[in-house]
Amino acid sequence: MISPQRLVIERLGHRGEGVALLHEKRVFVPYALPGETVTAEVDGDHARLVDIVEASPQRIAPICPHFEDCGGCAVQALRADAYAEWKRGLVDTALLNAGLQLEVTPLIDAHGAGRRRVTFHARFESGKAHVGFMAARSHRIVEIDCCPLLAPELDGALAAARAIAAVLAPLGKPLDIAITATLGGLDVELRGAGPLDKAEIDALISTAEAHDLARLTNHGRLVALRHAPQIAIGVATLTLPAGAFLQATQAGEDELAARVLKATWNAQSVADLFCGVGAFALRLAQRAKVSAYDSDGSAIAAMRAAAQAAQGLLPLEAIERDLFARPLNTKELSGFDAIVFDPPRAGAAAQAAEIGRSDVPIVVAVSCNAQSFARDAAILLKGGYVIREIAPLDQFRYAAHVEIVAVLERESRRKSAKRRLLG
Repeated sequence: MISPQRLVIERLGHRGEGVALLHEKRVFVPYALPGETVTAEVDGDHARLVDIVEASPQRIAPICPHFEDCGGCAVQALRADAYAEWKRGLVDTALLNAGLQLEVTPLIDAHGAGRRRVTFHARFESGKAHVGFMAARSHRIVEIDCCPLLAPELDGALAAARAIAAVLAPLGKPLDIAITATLGGLDVELRGAGPLDKAEIDALISTAEAHDLARLTNHGRLVALRHAPQIAIGVATLTLPAGAFLQATQAGEDELAARVLKATWNAQSVADLFCGVGAFALRLAQRAKVSAYDSDGSAIAAMRAAAQAAQGLLPLEAIERDLFARPLNTKELSGFDAIVFDPPRAGAAAQAAEIGRSDVPIVVAVSCNAQSFARDAAILLKGGYVIREIAPLDQFRYAAHVEIVAVLERESRRKSAKRRLLG
């Protein structure tokens, strides 16, 4: 049995855990806040919170009854102003660790109506399905009855996930059930089930009908299609590929897109790199010629089809290309007035190096990872760009994830504009 230790929490770590020192070693205590004195069972560099001896004045009541059990949220009990400063500080710290001392704007709330996509996990025990989210640092399933962070359009998602898990319970396989809200209803993608037989497919079709699902796919293969799983992007209507990536909230996508459009307002030709289904490209094409690149062929095909069906768009070239293996080189970049890039969490070091050697006047960098963003920003600054603005967005409320959008411009362009103003 581990004896509880008395700890004083010094700060919040980058995962939202309280950080204390014990015998000159850091200990991470989930759900503890800075300034608190707690007792906790310490195991290595992590601890389980047992009791709060002296609470922080910034502690508030969490909004969810599953908080401290469900692993989806790290920081629900911190007052809003302190929470916003902590999340902004995640970007500050990542930049400093990369050797950059740059101004970061206050955190922008981009939660809006809530998250429009969710992944439930299903695990099975003695033929019974357990459906919910995973506990923090564990594969244990926390069976929830609601999630206050989900958009109203996802009402019914948990019931549908439970029904699907019940159908597939005899398989006994761990399942991930990804659900996205679309204009046609809930779009469901199953992962982990493997090939299904006719009886299982028929049962899933009946489940899709009972829960009025727009579409149900299994590892990308169509099981049931009842309504078109479409979303609106600018003036375009796009049919989502199975399991397609979207920004977590509609408000987050809208805020990012507005900043991209503002930064590239005068550009006549724009490269959209790691474009996905075209959240930026389809909006940019309303006033600029766009070349959009991504390695996901289904996303490229969906964007191309949406652009062809939309009215009033300028030419949008959608190109399937792995920008990690084959980044656009300086010659290929030379004809663009602006570049937008929004890579996965790993960032885009190779592509950033090519951009850094280019003469493109404006670059808008979007990122979901502060560390890879800081690394890529350092590459661009070394190449002669300067930062106009770095803005953190919060569309993963109460989680340790932060979205970032930064606007950079060529130093020579900045000096030229200053000379025109003075002269």
